Amino acid sequence: MNLSSQLHETAKLFSAKTAYHFMGQSTTYAELDGAVTKFASGLEKLGVKQGDHIGLLLGNSPHFVIGLYGALRLGATVIPINPIYTPDEIGYILNNGDVKVVVALDLLLPLAEKMHQFLPKVENFIICETLPGSDSSQFEKVLSPITKMKSFTSVLQSGDLSFKGPELLEDDTALILYTSGTTGKPKGAMLSHKNLYSNAKDSGDYLHINDKDRIITTLPMFHVFCLTVALNAPLMNGATLLIVPKFSPKEIFRLGKEYEPTVFAGVPTMYNFIYQYPEGDPDDLKSLRLCISGGSAMPVALLNNFEKKFNVVVSEGYGLSESSPVTCFNPLDRPRKAGSIGKSILNVENKVVDELGEEVPVGVVGELIVRGPNVMKGYYKMPEETAATLRDGWLYTGDLAKKDEDGYFYIVDRKKDMVIVGGYNVYPREVEEILYDHPDVVEAAVLGVPDLNFGEAVKCYVVSKNPNLTEKDLLDYCSQHLAKYKVPSSIEFLEELPKNTTGKILRRALKEQVKQTSK
Repeated sequence: MNLSSQLHETAKLFSAKTAYHFMGQSTTYAELDGAVTKFASGLEKLGVKQGDHIGLLLGNSPHFVIGLYGALRLGATVIPINPIYTPDEIGYILNNGDVKVVVALDLLLPLAEKMHQFLPKVENFIICETLPGSDSSQFEKVLSPITKMKSFTSVLQSGDLSFKGPELLEDDTALILYTSGTTGKPKGAMLSHKNLYSNAKDSGDYLHINDKDRIITTLPMFHVFCLTVALNAPLMNGATLLIVPKFSPKEIFRLGKEYEPTVFAGVPTMYNFIYQYPEGDPDDLKSLRLCISGGSAMPVALLNNFEKKFNVVVSEGYGLSESSPVTCFNPLDRPRKAGSIGKSILNVENKVVDELGEEVPVGVVGELIVRGPNVMKGYYKMPEETAATLRDGWLYTGDLAKKDEDGYFYIVDRKKDMVIVGGYNVYPREVEEILYDHPDVVEAAVLGVPDLNFGEAVKCYVVSKNPNLTEKDLLDYCSQHLAKYKVPSSIEFLEELPKNTTGKILRRALKEQVKQTSK
């Protein structure tokens, strides 16, 4: 079984049931399954074959759902990409990922027109109308001069409902998720059909997702947390998605009042904004039976305050792209432990080990490693990185953790220097590379600092050879080359950066400086 065939089976059981609501319109499971089949057929008529790579440059929308499942039904490999990435970031992923077709928002049409000549492997751009019911004929007139450009509607309409996709093997690569790399270049985690199906099923079973549930899908669909917990698992179980194009507390309360959602999944930043929203009425969210948090650790005070205000349990979990992503959740059949990521979900094993790979005793800090049917095949075209991360059947997460006597895990710190901004991963080296490209920057060091709204923010320490260089100059420069959430919140100029005897910059000393100034 795989996600595409499971959707087809779900549509047989719940053909007239609403699969999703989006901007005031409802779509049934039968309609969704039909659109998926037609889009898969339309892709085939464009020359897309089993095993080809398709990039999705989309926000939360029916286009993403149909594009994802349509590509999977054809046997293609999907590469979701954050649409707010810069052209350089998008271009790297499209080229490195050998993408043949790009499905993108019409808002990105100027970018596609500019970039398509530098992307020789991309044979077609499929441009999606932003709003349901847009005039596709007018849209086609805009696209017609560019042979690589097609509209989503035309591809969909060209497809046949009689299309029968190829047989999919469970180890075929279904998805490549690009994660920020410690070298500054993203790594593509290859997830198989088995990886995605098993994690959606096991997560859904663990969280008791069922056909009576209505899930607020506001996490970005291109992010693996949303893909599994707020998209694949619900559709697998006949639930209804309440698709939110862009998160806002006001919209969450409106949906709560109108649709009576039962499940909300978000990162701690979202919970903080909902909790702090002055016009929010807790009664509007009284239908919630479960809230799910992931992406980064939720402050215990926020968790307790949120649960008390909205009278709902918040189940924290843990995952990473390389594990499809869920490995742990707080159980629903017993009190959750604040600050814990919970216990291993069904069919997944977590273990805390020392530097030799030996399991450490209860309460001792070590590296968290994971084993199960959800663990990736490896990194695309990166055999050395794959060998370093996958060892003896275990995925080494790089996160430091400990386990208590009841089998609950706790993330203690990050072995890597990753910064998590509102649930998004930012690696210091990636930002430093941009800063070092500036002609006036001599040295740079990046680290995460506490932020009330986003959990962490990116802070930079820079040594410059130009005394007239300002913080604004560098922030503007970073904005041109980095996605918005990666851009530093502040830059501090120093005469020199702290170093050890070998000349290595000591981030630890900078972190101590931050601690002292924050007291």
